[in-house]
Amino acid sequence: MKAVFDARQWRHDPKNFMANGAILPNPEQPKRIEVLKSGAEAAGCVFLAPCDAGFGPIAALHSAEYLTFLQNIYSRWRRIPDAGEEVIPNIHPAARSDGYPKSAVGQAGFHQADTACPIAEGTWEAAYWSAQSAISGADLIKGEERSAYVLSRPPGHHAFGDLAGGFCFLNNSGIAAERLREAGLRPAILDVDVHHGNGTQGIFYARDDVLTVSIHADPARFYPFFWGHAQERGEGRGLGYNLNLPLERGTCDDDYMATLDVALQRVQGFGADVLVVALGLDASIDDPFKGLAVTKDGFSRIGAAIAKTGLPVLFVQEGGYLSESLGENLTRVLTGFQEAV
Repeated sequence: MKAVFDARQWRHDPKNFMANGAILPNPEQPKRIEVLKSGAEAAGCVFLAPCDAGFGPIAALHSAEYLTFLQNIYSRWRRIPDAGEEVIPNIHPAARSDGYPKSAVGQAGFHQADTACPIAEGTWEAAYWSAQSAISGADLIKGEERSAYVLSRPPGHHAFGDLAGGFCFLNNSGIAAERLREAGLRPAILDVDVHHGNGTQGIFYARDDVLTVSIHADPARFYPFFWGHAQERGEGRGLGYNLNLPLERGTCDDDYMATLDVALQRVQGFGADVLVVALGLDASIDDPFKGLAVTKDGFSRIGAAIAKTGLPVLFVQEGGYLSESLGENLTRVLTGFQEAV
């Protein structure tokens, strides 16, 4: 299987993360790249560097205002006397229709949903090349490849059209799906991250040309809390084109696989001719977020079930944090997929 990665993704090195009122080391560490790359290579992946497709495919989903913010906010932030080393918001608007301030502090609050997406010197460059990697992965699928893996880091599925959050800045999976749609294909996005893909849902919520399906820990007591509930089905033309399948905390392999069957039936019912898998590995029983309890064998079964759709598949890396099984879980998904094709 061909894979895509750009070394400039190493440049994002976030230091801070606030959880339950405590400031902790950020879990989205650059070392994830090393572990995931080794896991993909163990599954036979051969890595290629992405091409630079420019701003167009990114701006197809993200506003020009937001992209301008991401490119410039760090240098603006550094001009604030006694500012912290990273851009972290401390105030937020009550609604997206509220006023748009000139202040860097105010704009950070407008464009950053939480304290889990700090912006430092290398963040924009890493996020840009993470998105370009996803675009190049989509281009492989547009060509002759039936499957490909993209090591996108920072991840993307919590990023809305004009809002960062949950370690995410640009919605890599959504950008890839839109690239495939513009090529005349009918894409579905299947998100298997332990956290609901709220940014992906938000981007496509009123659309009927991209199906969004997410399997995740129940947000009633789990991040992102405000999105990912079963009653969220889309709106307007998008009504019925979003499916959320929340699971109880600690759900194990068999129940997860039964839910995955429901998800894949919806993909089939949509008539998708290409599948983008937002590949979070944090549903693992070993993941530090402890949302679900999928085993290594479970990840093999997930890969095999996705293969049985018979669709071209683009795997785009989302979450999955440092644990003893992180790299092997990726190997298991990709090997399980390839062996079942």
